[in-house]
Amino acid sequence: MATIAPLRHDAAQQQPPEPLAMRLAQAVIRTPLEALPAEVIDKTKLCLFDLIGCAFEARDLPWSKQARALAQAAAQGEGAAIIGAPQLTGYGDAAFANAVMGHGLVREDMHSGSISHLGIVVLPVLLALAQYRRVTGRDFILAACMGYEVGGQVGRALMDAQVARIHRPTGNVGPVAAAAAGARLLGLDVAATSSAIALGANTTLGFNQWAHTGGSEMFFQAGFAARNALAAVRLAADGAFASPTALDGEAGLFAALGKRAGASQVVLFGGRPELLEVYHKPVPACNFAQTPCQAALQLTRESAIVHERISAIRIRVPRAGALYPGCNYAGAFAHILQAKMSIQYNVAAALLLGSVSEENFTLLNDARLQRLLALTTLEVDDTMTQAYPGLQGGEVEIVQSGSAARRVRLENVVNASAGEVRERFRIAAAAVLGGEQAHRLEQFIDNLQVQNDVGALGALLRHGVNS
Repeated sequence: MATIAPLRHDAAQQQPPEPLAMRLAQAVIRTPLEALPAEVIDKTKLCLFDLIGCAFEARDLPWSKQARALAQAAAQGEGAAIIGAPQLTGYGDAAFANAVMGHGLVREDMHSGSISHLGIVVLPVLLALAQYRRVTGRDFILAACMGYEVGGQVGRALMDAQVARIHRPTGNVGPVAAAAAGARLLGLDVAATSSAIALGANTTLGFNQWAHTGGSEMFFQAGFAARNALAAVRLAADGAFASPTALDGEAGLFAALGKRAGASQVVLFGGRPELLEVYHKPVPACNFAQTPCQAALQLTRESAIVHERISAIRIRVPRAGALYPGCNYAGAFAHILQAKMSIQYNVAAALLLGSVSEENFTLLNDARLQRLLALTTLEVDDTMTQAYPGLQGGEVEIVQSGSAARRVRLENVVNASAGEVRERFRIAAAAVLGGEQAHRLEQFIDNLQVQNDVGALGALLRHGVNS
């Protein structure tokens, strides 16, 4: 009978590298706010404005209502706020609902290198924990930066176009990022932070099949990620131990996605902070539809387009955009989310209406749009592919009968400006809370770095309790 030789324990044998969860925990714990560029403070505020503004706008959408319906009222004086709702709920319920609503418009902040929406997971967890335990604004800002850094770095090593054809990046990266952020916010030590990160890794989830059918599980994946990350942090704070090799071990997260070798590439703050790599969507649609939409809108601004005369539409995007589930789809459209994911739909609707807003997604069965979709082709551009994810290009070319072809090529997405994000927030917050409370909320966030108790933000987010 064959025997298995025992493992040798040679003292001279090279020691195995430190587990990734431990390396992340050490960086998360030991990096002070002063070591980071000053603009991380303003960027954190802007991300918070964007999340809250999106949640206010999305509060009456079906998935938002469904997420709030799961929430159970908290005991008096305890619990956390759901954005725009009157009552306090359990901390996990609040994190779940706020993540879903922050994702509800498909206009959340975007980190292209990880193909992930980090803010819709990290920030709801931090908002809930800030109402669970008293924390300062400086603590909140640093914790948010840690979450984006961990999520950005882990996502860059873990996610690419092939992996993302099946696995939802936000659902796989978000729990790890938010667990790291939450651990930093509560001041956990290295061992407990490592366990929180490892527990978060054990809750990663989400498949991209929804993109083929327009299924609303996309929204709930963000909610699950936030709720699970919050649970991971609280478990670790109470002494739960999780394997430090849960990310990079032979049966860990990276191995599960065929990326184990990439774990060694993860180094926090080796360059520009990942928080500063996040951009804010100008268009309420998929990340990969943003630049083509902007190119189409530029065409409509340069000269009048008579849609009846269009005979061909050619769209060029990076390979990652063409491969991402739901992006290369020309119909039929039974659900709004199918339209929000489709590059072809978004370009055709932009050419038809000369703008991009929620109105564009009321055209699912419009005969004019169907005609344009039938004339549309989507191509992979090699130059854009090589430049991605550093640049996210897009090109739209149209041919109109009796005219020469016209095209607009953009080398990168044009972000929504800070002013645009703030204005969207003001309009949405005032519509739900009224002008006076919305103004107080804006002032609180503007002064976030000097706040002594970020938990007070919860009361300002609630509808009908401050009037």
